[in-house]
Amino acid sequence: MSAMAAARQSAQGAPQWCEGEIAGHAVLYDFSGLLYWPEESLLVVSDLHLEKGASFASRGSMLPPYDTAATLAALAARMAYWRPARVISLGDSFHDGKVSASMPQAYRSVLAGLMSGRDWIWVAGNHDPSPPQGLGGWHVEEVAIGALVFRHEPGAGRSPGEIAGHLHPQARIVRRGKAVRRPCFASDGERMIMPSFGFYTGGLNIRDRAFHGLFDNARLHAHLLGRDRLYTIAGRSLV
Repeated sequence: MSAMAAARQSAQGAPQWCEGEIAGHAVLYDFSGLLYWPEESLLVVSDLHLEKGASFASRGSMLPPYDTAATLAALAARMAYWRPARVISLGDSFHDGKVSASMPQAYRSVLAGLMSGRDWIWVAGNHDPSPPQGLGGWHVEEVAIGALVFRHEPGAGRSPGEIAGHLHPQARIVRRGKAVRRPCFASDGERMIMPSFGFYTGGLNIRDRAFHGLFDNARLHAHLLGRDRLYTIAGRSLV
């Protein structure tokens, strides 16, 4: 059985993911905001921003302290679904460079359980450029696997095979006079920018100038995250 066929079988027909292709490699977009690459048994998550609430609290801005628990619970659920052999956390895994050391033991234990028995790669982000403390795994600036390159910030101009995060893409559509804006995967088939996975993370409309020049607009599609499925919208329909 091929890796793609196995992924289809494990999904049991549920509309919780859709197929895509990046630089010739078949990938699956998960409704939660994760990317799964069946050929490599690789799961990719971006912009967890763990302990953002704690980081804000340390600066006097109080937020409900539940973001890390909610983010890890959501990640654990989808990892149990896909059962990857490898995980790449695509930068800004922690909201600042200090909170990985001060994260409560309960959260560290959950994260250690998710990492156990898997190759885990931390990609450096602008919020967390240094390795997390006491959590293991490999820490890299970027990593290439086959024709795909995984980094936190997208490079300028066209970059075939790049999978990046950082920009927290969101897509906005208008139907019957009502506007909907949702986090999304943004891709033209050559490169892809992932949505942020963490709670308390905002987003940037992919019509924003920060995305200019990154995609072939004629081929751009947004895969919007729904409650339990994805909605694929052509770039020309976005506002």
